[in-house]
Amino acid sequence: MSNTSEHQIRQLDLWKGPLTIEPIGGGITNRNFVVSDQGRKFFVRMGNDIPLHGVMRFNELQASRAGANAGLSPAVVHHAPGILVLDFVEGKTLTEEDVRQDTYLEQIVPMLHTCHHELAQQVRGPALIFWVFHVIRDYMATLRDDDSRMRDALPALLAKSCALEKAVGAVNLVYGHNDLLAANFIDDGKRLWLIDWDYAGYNSPLFDLANLASNNGLSPDQEDWLLARYFGSAVSGKTRRAFEAMKCASLLRESLWSMVSEIHSGIDFDFVEYTRENLERFDQQWRSFDAAKR
Repeated sequence: MSNTSEHQIRQLDLWKGPLTIEPIGGGITNRNFVVSDQGRKFFVRMGNDIPLHGVMRFNELQASRAGANAGLSPAVVHHAPGILVLDFVEGKTLTEEDVRQDTYLEQIVPMLHTCHHELAQQVRGPALIFWVFHVIRDYMATLRDDDSRMRDALPALLAKSCALEKAVGAVNLVYGHNDLLAANFIDDGKRLWLIDWDYAGYNSPLFDLANLASNNGLSPDQEDWLLARYFGSAVSGKTRRAFEAMKCASLLRESLWSMVSEIHSGIDFDFVEYTRENLERFDQQWRSFDAAKR
């Protein structure tokens, strides 16, 4: 932990006594800490705006507050420029294997309904839109401008993205989380919590569903169940096709996010390997998507 981070945390005006500050490893966007103050624990997220990734802290704050008001997320205790203080949730951070368990999927679907339909009633002030195909185009422009090592691969990836956007077609807008990694769910032994609203914004519900499926390796049968449970009945072939396209787009966006992070992130993380892993998953998903239209 840097002395600067510790000093910034200690200078916040909400503390009541001597602090214990412990860094939490594993974050690849923010610096995270557990702070103990007179027996109460807080989760502190530190990070400024990241326009390259569409991360704007005013948006994260409003989404975090809305998530807490809707009962999905821990309460926002305090905020300052570049710092968000939340109630600490003591529990187990889920893994991809956990998310694939039926008992967790059955809890996650109603959480998505709450996110998609109740948060729009809670969010205050300006709100962002997270349209994955805009994100993809913007990442590709950044990678071209900054002479990414993957520059030669970009035209083919862009052509695939255009085909995916066409397959998705018109959408209904809901308020989405847009980053449903397993690590963004915490089980406290009684319930699940959904955390990390960096990328929150209006989107198609299919993106969150596809993002959940592609990030966590759901089986085709589990995907059928997920869609039927979310929409209340088996979905049409057109909706299923759009879902498959969004799965591809989710993996492509994660790959490009990592390529941009290779160049611009100061976090100590193997982004090159993360790029390789996600491109491999995207290529596999694209082959399945492309074969299905023939």
